[in-house]
Amino acid sequence: MVHTAYDSIPILNDCPKKINVIVYHASNILVACSDGSLRIYGPESAIRSPSTDLFSQTLDLKKEQYVLVRTVNGFSKKQVLALEVLASLGLLLSLSESIVFHRLPNLETLAVISKAKGANLFAWDDRRGFLCFARQKRVCIYKHNGGRGFVEVKEFGVPDTVKSMCWCGENICMGVRRGYIIWNATNGVVSEVLQSGRIAPPLVVSLSTSGEMILGKDNIGVVVDQNGKLFPEGRICWSEAPTAVVIQKPYAIALLPKHIEIRSLRVPFPLMQTIVIRNVRGIQKGNNGIIVSLDQSIYGLFPIPLGAQIVQLTASGNFEEALVLCKLLPPEDSSLRASKEQSIHIRYAHNLFENGRYEEAMDHFVASQVEITHVLSLYPSIVLPKLPLSADMDSCLPESDDSPRLEPKKMSHNTLMGLIKFLLKKRPNIVGKAAAESTEEVVMDAVGQTFIGNESTRLKKSTKGRGNVPTDSGAREMAAILDTALLQAFLLTGQAAAVLDLLKGFNYCDLSICEEIMQKGHHDSCLLELYKYNSMHREALKLLHQLVEDATSDKPKVAHPQKFTPEMIIEYLKPLCGIDPMLVLEFSMLVLKKCPTQTIDLFLSGNIPADLVNSYLKQHAPSMQATYLEHIISINENGISGNLQNEMVQIYLSEVLDMYADLTAQNKWDEKTYTPSRKKLISALQNISEYNPEVSLKQIPADALYEERAILLGRMNQHELALSIYIHKLHLPELALSYCDRLYESEVNRKAEGNIYLILLQVYLNPQRTSTKIEKRVKKLVSSPRSRDSKVGWSSIKGKGRGLGKKIAEIEGAEDKRMKASSSDGGKSDFDDNDDIIEENSMVIPDEVLDVLRKRWDRIHGPKALRLMPKETNLQKLYPFLGPLMRKTSETYRNFAVIKSLRQYESLQVKDQLYIKRKEELKITTESVCALCNKNIGTSVFAVYPDGNTIVHFICFRNSQNTKATRKGSSLRRR
Repeated sequence: MVHTAYDSIPILNDCPKKINVIVYHASNILVACSDGSLRIYGPESAIRSPSTDLFSQTLDLKKEQYVLVRTVNGFSKKQVLALEVLASLGLLLSLSESIVFHRLPNLETLAVISKAKGANLFAWDDRRGFLCFARQKRVCIYKHNGGRGFVEVKEFGVPDTVKSMCWCGENICMGVRRGYIIWNATNGVVSEVLQSGRIAPPLVVSLSTSGEMILGKDNIGVVVDQNGKLFPEGRICWSEAPTAVVIQKPYAIALLPKHIEIRSLRVPFPLMQTIVIRNVRGIQKGNNGIIVSLDQSIYGLFPIPLGAQIVQLTASGNFEEALVLCKLLPPEDSSLRASKEQSIHIRYAHNLFENGRYEEAMDHFVASQVEITHVLSLYPSIVLPKLPLSADMDSCLPESDDSPRLEPKKMSHNTLMGLIKFLLKKRPNIVGKAAAESTEEVVMDAVGQTFIGNESTRLKKSTKGRGNVPTDSGAREMAAILDTALLQAFLLTGQAAAVLDLLKGFNYCDLSICEEIMQKGHHDSCLLELYKYNSMHREALKLLHQLVEDATSDKPKVAHPQKFTPEMIIEYLKPLCGIDPMLVLEFSMLVLKKCPTQTIDLFLSGNIPADLVNSYLKQHAPSMQATYLEHIISINENGISGNLQNEMVQIYLSEVLDMYADLTAQNKWDEKTYTPSRKKLISALQNISEYNPEVSLKQIPADALYEERAILLGRMNQHELALSIYIHKLHLPELALSYCDRLYESEVNRKAEGNIYLILLQVYLNPQRTSTKIEKRVKKLVSSPRSRDSKVGWSSIKGKGRGLGKKIAEIEGAEDKRMKASSSDGGKSDFDDNDDIIEENSMVIPDEVLDVLRKRWDRIHGPKALRLMPKETNLQKLYPFLGPLMRKTSETYRNFAVIKSLRQYESLQVKDQLYIKRKEELKITTESVCALCNKNIGTSVFAVYPDGNTIVHFICFRNSQNTKATRKGSSLRRR
């Protein structure tokens, strides 16, 4: 939109001669006329002061009439084509028939470049002091030598007559008839840029000191850099082809045939103003304005004050241009600039918001530094916390009616996305301030300086791990408003993942508002994270359990994109094991049946005491107590207490006793009935090590569960009774043999050297021991106050088989020498009671005895086993036992003999090496010295170290040994 950027004021009228060229210097205008004269005009107010040195003043262009100050006739013989003031050198540069340098202010000629005769234009580089001019198809470069003269640097040819030129960094851009070329003044490289227009002559205008230029192509001004590279959006479209262009930022002023056009230098270079002045011959940039020359008059274009332009642009809705002008305000008006920019950003943001450009509007809201409550007032559907700041939200709005308010029906996706963009940009600063204030408050509390404030102004803010704590600062209130609004915007735009990210990090979301919104919208995953962040674990677990139940039901109440599984409850409970173990136990019961392994892993990884877990299960989930104990024992049997092992055995035993009672009542009990419960009981009795067998033995019926009874008796070291039950009650010799194998293979019972197998042989060889006597022994054992472990012994067989045993003992002499004569368990037997005397063995040896001897010959003590055999035993039947035993004994004897021979041979080798060592000679010469005192050995008694080369005096050697002994004794005393 067009506005007034410059005021056009006539400052010189009725010049007596036709004006060719004008130039501005200080507060004066130098006018080169058609008759070759130079007329100097100054402001009328300055002329009235006779003491004023016009050329010494650095005044701006005046908004008043200029009058003639001085006329220099014969300034040039021909018409002046160009004038330029070299302010850094205090010179005036003129181009007529040649290029002449005049000293200011007296205008005397300083230097003339005769080679520039016939030149049509020139370009001056004030930064480096280079002059470039074009003459026909030649271009020359001169450099100011620092004195009064100029030195030629280079000369080169061009394809055509140069119509326009300017410096661009180290390059020179020239416009010829066909187009534009750039010549590098350093290396002489010439490159073509683009074609010139067909209507207007080429025009080159320097845009900035960094080298950017505007190249004219008819009515198009193309913006390029110093190397000729086009900018993507660098196109200035003039209404007509300009004849001249001057740059006075932020505007480009172009001289067109019928008017002067002023455009902004900001893309897309909009038209700002049009000034109609006809028959303009030239345009020149002044210190604070533009000088426009006609045939015999001069106009001054004076810029409107920036403040007034900013007001115009803002009122007309051209906010971007207004912001550009704000940047041009002087540094001393920084506060004014900030206030204007803020006002413009707010108005521009509202304008963009009205037109549906929401994201752009939010960018300007951010730039305006406006409070977030101002923007949130545009979103009535967003629910905000009831805070003191909320009551003042309306006061943040501008007083004008330009601030729109969205109706709820217009709360579209795009409007909310714009709000999200705004809040995300504001959030780091606001949340950072709130966190800093919280930290400062904690520090103050730590040193006893508690901050006392008005309780009515405090915000109940729920923070992670600390519940609802009062806040007493605007920063935390503002953070609560921001995070609560941001969460709602995320939910309304369907960005559940962004909500989860927000809640997982540090936030100030209002609990009550967010909870209500999530419950209504069934945003259960987000609600879970909200509860978790605010340490509301019970509510979170209740919700999660309900979601798991709904997910497993046939018709879920609400369809969720995420599937909720029992494992999610376990994952939630893991961090709580060290915080609230009772809460973990309470909610773990809900998933124990579905995920027993994971739940028990939870108990173990959380280091929850096993006794506490077992007690809780016993009270609230007794059906899962056995499952828990099974898993924990399978993972680490030795790491749990004997109490838990007893608990597990008692659980299995109770189930088995109930089963036994039911089957007995139905007359269906069979000792060979193995239900799953009974199998678990038998496995537990065999594999668990720390339970109390006496307690369980008292609960077992007297006429049933013989296998369990046998295992328990074995745990009490009543091996004879246990084996008797296997053989005479259960009639399961394979179980009896397995029982012996387990005992033998255990590290403790291996020391008995196979005595358990001898007990097994005794049980087989004494079948007259009735089950009644066994039951009597068991009852006596159970009824005793404290059962004592019976020791396995062999006193009952001392008098049997002495002759046969003696013979076999002679055969096995080699083995007996390396075995113990007796052991701690070899003195007495379970049969060694007053009531139980071993009866005379029958003549027939049971096949089971022969089978044991054949299978376990390498584990049975041969002489002791033979002493148990009847006197009339046929040795032929014992061959499967004696054969391998004799072979092993012979092999052992041979091995010992070989080992003895090898050791004797090794001893001989050592003696031989010693003899060789003693035969070594050592020659003592006059040059031999003692390694300790470094004196000659001579004829003194000496000693030689084991290496054979180190020689010392014997006295030195003895003294060194005494010194070592003394030091060693002293160190021992100090210890």
